[in-house]
Amino acid sequence: MRLLGLDYGTKTVGVAVSDLLGITAQPVETITRKSPNKLRQTLARIEALCKEYEIETIVLGYPKNMNNTEGTRAQETVSFKEMVEKRTGLAVELWDERLTTMESERVLMAGGVRRENRKQVIDQMAAALILQSYMNAKG
Repeated sequence: MRLLGLDYGTKTVGVAVSDLLGITAQPVETITRKSPNKLRQTLARIEALCKEYEIETIVLGYPKNMNNTEGTRAQETVSFKEMVEKRTGLAVELWDERLTTMESERVLMAGGVRRENRKQVIDQMAAALILQSYMNAKG
């Protein structure tokens, strides 16, 4: 059973995938779009990745505010979730993503990744952390 992790942003979507046993998450890629509202190619790429990796469930980072309230980004994420479900036919689970971008930055810095290179991989690292957190919680 493989899982796909997504970190949905205004211009990018970080993507991670689990190993076959559902124990570890690995960053895969960052999908970039030219306009925040142009999602057709993004959804097509997610669908292709789901087929390529034989994904059963998608875990989507849910951006709650630090005080546990839901803002505009959370509402946009719910809309994106519905689009992904419709496109792929798979269940999409929302997972609290608070602090994952900061954690990703810390992990990349500790790994010696140069600042100019971090921007290219930070979203997929955040997706991997979201997915890993989900898998750890689910046991």
